[in-house]
Amino acid sequence: MTKMKHIDDLHFEHQLWTSEAKFYVDELKIYQKRLQEIAGKNTKEEVRKQIEHFQNQFIIQKEHLDILNHGVNEHEQFLEKFATEHPVAIDHRMFADHAEMNEKMETFRKIYSELKKEFNHFLSVYM
Repeated sequence: MTKMKHIDDLHFEHQLWTSEAKFYVDELKIYQKRLQEIAGKNTKEEVRKQIEHFQNQFIIQKEHLDILNHGVNEHEQFLEKFATEHPVAIDHRMFADHAEMNEKMETFRKIYSELKKEFNHFLSVYM
């Protein structure tokens, strides 16, 4: 059975996810700068390979964030359109929970957390 939520609750979750995604994007920029610092100090092939690995992972995570943001924005636009077209008692209307999006966000968090641990270990060795 599909869980139902009020439009305000869905909108609130959208805002949280959007803010969270912005934080991750900013954090990835900081990590990229750290990689550049390490690249400037290390010329060993082993280190270069790890730098390239992290650069690729950061690009992939940024792409995932873009996809997640796109999904959130689409759902937000759907809710806005619905509210505009059906303004009467919109705050009493129930909508299907966006469980799939919630699951995608949770999966992203787990993967990103593991990447951060791996990267922080790399930093502890080469900084």
